[in-house]
Amino acid sequence: MKRTDRLQSAYGDDIILYDDRDQSVVYKLLSEFQLGDQMYAVLRQERAKEAEPEIYRVTFAADGEPELETIEDDDEWENVSELYDEMTFPENDVK
Repeated sequence: MKRTDRLQSAYGDDIILYDDRDQSVVYKLLSEFQLGDQMYAVLRQERAKEAEPEIYRVTFAADGEPELETIEDDDEWENVSELYDEMTFPENDVK
């Protein structure tokens, strides 16, 4: 796993997504990283500071523009979620 900055370079720290009612929602980009050949982004709604972060798969359009996709595969989501938790909350090796 390695950290990346493609989304931040393209959009900055704030990313606007649209909900089911086509309303814009501002998200803060918390982290982005590459695992194997796949990139992922961790976002949190700006107005919901206590909410759980959301994890998206990053893909690229034909023109190279980054796009976010919901992770539909439960195993993939679980693996990526666990890796993000390990990055964010490393276990203390206190002896």
